[in-house]
Amino acid sequence: MSEPRAVSAAGEIEVDGGGLTLEDVERVADGAPVGLSPGARERMEASRAVVEAAIASGQPVYGVTTGFGRLADTAIPPDRLAALQVNLLRSHAAGVGEPLPERVTRAIALLRANTLAAGRSGVRPVLCERILDHLNAGIRPRIPAQGSVGASGDLAPLAHLGLTLIGEGEAWRDEGWAPAREALAAAGVEPLVLAPKEGIALVNGTQAMTAIGALALLGAERLVEAVEVAGAMSLEAMRGTRAALAAAIHDARPHPGQRASAARLRALLGETSGIAESHAGCGKVQDAYSLRCMPQVHGAARDALAHVRRVLEIEVNAVTDNPLVFAEAAEGERIVSGGNFHGAPVASALDLLAIAVTDLASISERRTHALMDPGFSELPAFLAPDPGLQSGFMMQQVTAAALVSECKALAHPASVDSIPTSANKEDHVSMGVWAARKAAQTVENAVRVVAIELLAAAQGIDFLRPLESSPPLEVAHRKIRERAPKLEADRPGSPDIEAVAELVREGALLAAAG
Repeated sequence: MSEPRAVSAAGEIEVDGGGLTLEDVERVADGAPVGLSPGARERMEASRAVVEAAIASGQPVYGVTTGFGRLADTAIPPDRLAALQVNLLRSHAAGVGEPLPERVTRAIALLRANTLAAGRSGVRPVLCERILDHLNAGIRPRIPAQGSVGASGDLAPLAHLGLTLIGEGEAWRDEGWAPAREALAAAGVEPLVLAPKEGIALVNGTQAMTAIGALALLGAERLVEAVEVAGAMSLEAMRGTRAALAAAIHDARPHPGQRASAARLRALLGETSGIAESHAGCGKVQDAYSLRCMPQVHGAARDALAHVRRVLEIEVNAVTDNPLVFAEAAEGERIVSGGNFHGAPVASALDLLAIAVTDLASISERRTHALMDPGFSELPAFLAPDPGLQSGFMMQQVTAAALVSECKALAHPASVDSIPTSANKEDHVSMGVWAARKAAQTVENAVRVVAIELLAAAQGIDFLRPLESSPPLEVAHRKIRERAPKLEADRPGSPDIEAVAELVREGALLAAAG
């Protein structure tokens, strides 16, 4: 076990191979500095000694004294072992498509450094230190988004990361992509000369899918809190009944997420409000499912996200290299080939993330649609101050429908697919990076869908003035109005959607509503 992760007084995240949290990953993605723990350096030195002893003895070690994949039985002469590692990075840097965002590349680099710091990869401490140097210097490698099947790890993305370490490939400089050697020179960082085992230690692992997935999960957790605010505001705007939120109902079906969602909605709606009091005797028995079943649907998403969090909390501190080096005397010094690089645990969890978020987006859009329809909402058509002359929120709902449709396509699982690679040596793959990328896109789509509901619900509440909602929802309403004023006349909807979407991403509505 590694020592607990430490955070310096300056806010530096200490990498130790076992103590990262998902929140740490996001902090580094957003620019926090990093450092290497002394204990990690000692473990790496011990495992490096095992590798060097194996090389000196002449024993065959996969990827160290042999080729890779189907070429694992090809012996490499001792004087060419260092070249083998460089060739691996060059040949495996075959990614295509748009480069991953800077936040993602920083998260990937952090996670790769963390797995090396566990001392199971047989690399020199300088390799891990140099990755951290790049992070602290703000060096951004160009990592194409496409090209990984998530089997022997995220080979292509991590190879592009590795190329930058040795001064090859591309990195961001000034206002565009430039040769990595130029970016390193501008940052005052020397290219690294790889030793045997270090190329394969850079590319074997699940760090690309895990980095994308971790950032997506944190966004989804903020989203589920925002969707509770949106749902509560919609219930108020449509003067729905709170009866379906009663604790006794949810205690009778005690899924943790369902109970948490019902409790959250009750807290947001408060004991009462001016709006609720205005229709206390209306005799309404039950609402449409998109209002009545919020705890069941939102709660199912909460439970799914809790599972994804458990998986990713393990994975950010997991050793996913191959072969692994065991230097402890109790186990015997040995180098063992295995399959920890396979992305199946992460891929299936991130497919679940996309499914859960799609369901949130779907129910949110249905509430937005109901707010538009006077037959449901008893509000002006399309929430327009002058329906007919004005179209109001008509197209915002259309945009929400388009985004939900995209989410439904993206929710098709990637992890059930497998295309054998490497001459059938890698005959079952995870497609984990695609699972992660589409989960991240699903979260972004859903953020905008929920932003549209928040705008529509706020407009609905405005039509009920001078009645007020509960204190928490009034705070949320004010936050929305700080970014997007009440719709008095038709105007382009895109700026309002993006402004409120940023509130959702920031988690500002959660903080505002209490």
